[in-house]
Amino acid sequence: MDDSNWYIIDDVDKLDTPALVIYPERVKQNISILKSMIDDVSRLRPHVKTNKCREVCTLMIDAGITKFKCATIAEAEMLGLCKAPDALLAYQPIGPKLERFVKLIKTYPDTQYSCLIDNIAAAKHISKAALENGIIIPIYIDLNVGQNRTGIVPSKALSLYTESQRLKGITIVGLHAYDGHIHDAEMESRIKRCNEAFEKARQLQQDIKSAGYAEPVIVAGGSPTFPIHAKREDIECSPGTFIYWDRGYLLICPEQPFLPAAVIISRAISLPDASKICLDVGHKSVSAENELAKRIWFLNAPELIPVAHSEEHLVVEAVEGHTYKPGDVLYGLPYHVCPTVALYERAITIKDNYIVGEWMNVARDRKINI
Repeated sequence: MDDSNWYIIDDVDKLDTPALVIYPERVKQNISILKSMIDDVSRLRPHVKTNKCREVCTLMIDAGITKFKCATIAEAEMLGLCKAPDALLAYQPIGPKLERFVKLIKTYPDTQYSCLIDNIAAAKHISKAALENGIIIPIYIDLNVGQNRTGIVPSKALSLYTESQRLKGITIVGLHAYDGHIHDAEMESRIKRCNEAFEKARQLQQDIKSAGYAEPVIVAGGSPTFPIHAKREDIECSPGTFIYWDRGYLLICPEQPFLPAAVIISRAISLPDASKICLDVGHKSVSAENELAKRIWFLNAPELIPVAHSEEHLVVEAVEGHTYKPGDVLYGLPYHVCPTVALYERAITIKDNYIVGEWMNVARDRKINI
């Protein structure tokens, strides 16, 4: 069966653009593929930063996934609204964020919330807040295994672990080792770098156990390193982009069989000269942090070359004599789907090539209720 035109929407004339569209059947397939790539579903802790959507999280819960990771209070609250059993806020809550996090824990008792720390001052603040509110907060030590964004160097983390263990109101349950800096296209290089980074976390885990503490769980990896970590028998894996996939990971991770399930629908709105076409997919419609050539790629017009991008417009180069005209519909794969989703309050759902509904991206906002 030819599935090359899977993305076509037969009633696209009903759809204003730019629009984010989602194909739920492909989302379900991606969840099944994810489960097939690991020996035990309990080792999955998907990151919900990509989807930001209750309907998607419910699909994962219905598929037997019980543990999740998130990056914002809104994403954490979305998981609470879904009654997800376990949600790790992969962030160190500071200031008002800690107040909101505590309120979240008290408001959604069906969800066990945890968070990260990478220094003793933060641990003490969280401990104080927990004691004042009569709760115990599970904590993961955030390790810097090469990302150089957050986390403590593993070789210095044992003292933080032991000092934090003495604090009341918190309990140290694990280690968080995100290796987002590793996205080599060459698989052997990716495996080598991933193993080298992970070994630092593994050594710390053994040092903690040797010091007389219970062996902490390790939460590791993202999408590029997921197949590598999935082969380790005793850690939790945290891919996120798998749920929608994108053009970037299609190119970088061809070994992973996930399906693109999110598309940006755009229209040609102007022909500024003989070879150029202006589309309505500006910075506000697709993630623009990458270089111009790596923002969006058109499934039904792969020959178009982006030459200029602004808030509301994308100008692409075709060839002289092209047949494009204003009103033509283009189906684009974002190179980076996660921040692209955050640009849309809702996603239009497609089934059997027709519009069937919409999913709200509720966690794109900084606040839902708390």
